[in-house]
Amino acid sequence: MSGREDETLARAAVAALTGQLELTPKPGLPDPRDLGARDTRRDLCSLRWSAKALTPGLAAMAAAARRIGGPTPELRTELGAIGRSTEHSVTLAGGGHRGALWVLGFLVAAAALDPGAKGSEVAATAKRIAAHPDRRAPRRPSRGSSMSAKYGAAGARGEARAGFPHVRRALDALAASRSAGASEPYARLDALLTVMSTLQDTELLYKAGPHGLRHVQAGARGVLEAGGTATEAGRVALAAFDDDLHTRAWSPRGTGGLLAGALFVDSLPVVVSSPVRVAA
Repeated sequence: MSGREDETLARAAVAALTGQLELTPKPGLPDPRDLGARDTRRDLCSLRWSAKALTPGLAAMAAAARRIGGPTPELRTELGAIGRSTEHSVTLAGGGHRGALWVLGFLVAAAALDPGAKGSEVAATAKRIAAHPDRRAPRRPSRGSSMSAKYGAAGARGEARAGFPHVRRALDALAASRSAGASEPYARLDALLTVMSTLQDTELLYKAGPHGLRHVQAGARGVLEAGGTATEAGRVALAAFDDDLHTRAWSPRGTGGLLAGALFVDSLPVVVSSPVRVAA
């Protein structure tokens, strides 16, 4: 793999993240409808802009994986250093995407290690990378780690060490919805709701507590049980769920990054076979 291919993987990951941002309606999450609201316009625009700021860091993660050549402790430590530097750059560009950076970073590194892998193979390689401790990580607790300790939630670290089960579930949901004839936006919404229905979102736990988490999970399941977003009943349930979360100001942000990870992995057969610049 060359530097150009590292850049291609990074741009594909950013394109997946941008595609997730453009999806609508996303319950409780920023989406294009926010452009019509004066108080949220800056938020979505900054998320779009800061997504592009991930590109150099993700390309550096791919290059590190290619150079080191295996899911070693050295690679885990280097990915951590690159990730923290990238977080700083993204903050300067408007902030956001912290969770997505780590999801995509592990998956980009895994894809660089094994260019022919896809789907569960990429997630399995990412799991082997994440199994090692980041020896240079700051010792201060994060909001996510505090919620994990308090409630026993897996959190971002647990998700990576488990081989990104919610990325795999999103991939399965994408495939099932497409096979059933759903259009791509509806397939992606169904994948998002599949993640939301079971994810122990630590940001949501911080904001709404265990009751709020269960409420959101049940709401997502309700849309899927109504037939999914490709059906009229599912869309009615989705609209009600979306209104409910916006009224409560609850945002299950962890789901967006995991859907972006699934969209990236889903794109890998095309990305690997056609190493060209991917629009961000």
